[in-house]
Amino acid sequence: MSVSDDLQKLANRKRAIFLLRFFKTGKGQYGEGDVFLGITVPVQRAVARKYKDLPLGEIETLLHNKFHEYRLTALLILCYRFEKAGGVEREKIVDLYVSNTIY
Repeated sequence: MSVSDDLQKLANRKRAIFLLRFFKTGKGQYGEGDVFLGITVPVQRAVARKYKDLPLGEIETLLHNKFHEYRLTALLILCYRFEKAGGVEREKIVDLYVSNTIY
């Protein structure tokens, strides 16, 4: 199992369509082009907790994914990791976060 497998299994097409409107993803709107799987935040938090020890390289791959839920789950994993991390690990997490803000 992987984060991707878990998120794909949890996808909800009907909710994803709603989220496209909710997040204003139309041309010229603030969320233009964002794509959704339709997974609620509490469910994403559970997935993030399950994969909190994921290597930073794999978290970065999630941050580059076209789906909103992949990116948010990656950020949640980073938050969980940061809470428990020491100095050097915290610096790596911050560097990863800052270098990927474009996503």
